[in-house]
Amino acid sequence: MSKFYTPKRSRNIYDPKDEKPFKLSRSKIDLFLECPRCFYIDRRLGVGRVPGFPFNLNSAVDTLLKKEFDHYRANNQNHPLLEKEGIDARPAAHRDLDRWRHNFTGIQYLHETTKLLIFGAIDDLWINSKGEYIVVDYKATSKKEKITHVNLGWQIGYRRQMEIYQWLLRMNRYSVSNTGYFVYCNGQTDREMFKGKLEFDISLIPYKGDDSWIAETINEIHACLIGSRIPDAKDGCDFCAYRTAVGDVLKPNQAIFDFCETKKK
Repeated sequence: MSKFYTPKRSRNIYDPKDEKPFKLSRSKIDLFLECPRCFYIDRRLGVGRVPGFPFNLNSAVDTLLKKEFDHYRANNQNHPLLEKEGIDARPAAHRDLDRWRHNFTGIQYLHETTKLLIFGAIDDLWINSKGEYIVVDYKATSKKEKITHVNLGWQIGYRRQMEIYQWLLRMNRYSVSNTGYFVYCNGQTDREMFKGKLEFDISLIPYKGDDSWIAETINEIHACLIGSRIPDAKDGCDFCAYRTAVGDVLKPNQAIFDFCETKKK
């Protein structure tokens, strides 16, 4: 079996009879919104989607950006990009920032009604002159056009990600700006040669979040988890379409195999 993927888990499975809090990551909330059926099969039955292979170059950009902003944070200086763009913000110094950045801890909030422990790992945190924290998320890509917004349909996951982080900070009683920022790094391919380095254009993209959908979504997730019925596949879910197609192909072939085995006996 591949080390990359465990088809059937025995951990991190929701048990309606267990009264202990159940950890639910930001990405699993997004999975529920993408397809409740895939979410149920994952968190309730223990069979998750096959994940995509990690984007190591994106992770490298993420790591270097954190080091860069941490340098200015440690020296109590503002980042030149923020000054250049005239943004009322500076890197925030908070004792819990390292923990909030960690994938398996992040910033957490226990939703008492459902006993779901919601958590998410932020990339960075700035603070403005009003004392409001600003959620910051790093993104890396390579496109010909300049990136100026995150309003495309496929970017809804980015927007929800920002809003969940804002909500988590608010639930922990922090003052949070409605406007967060995406630090978007766009790798340039118009250079004459590689020369051992990839150059990026960096855009600071503001996004005004609205977390009003989150509380009701958590209740819907809880109702899904405690249910004994697997939800219907969501229209447009490629994973559900694949499972259905495979099942349709295997059923008649399995019948032929079983018939042949019976004849042998």
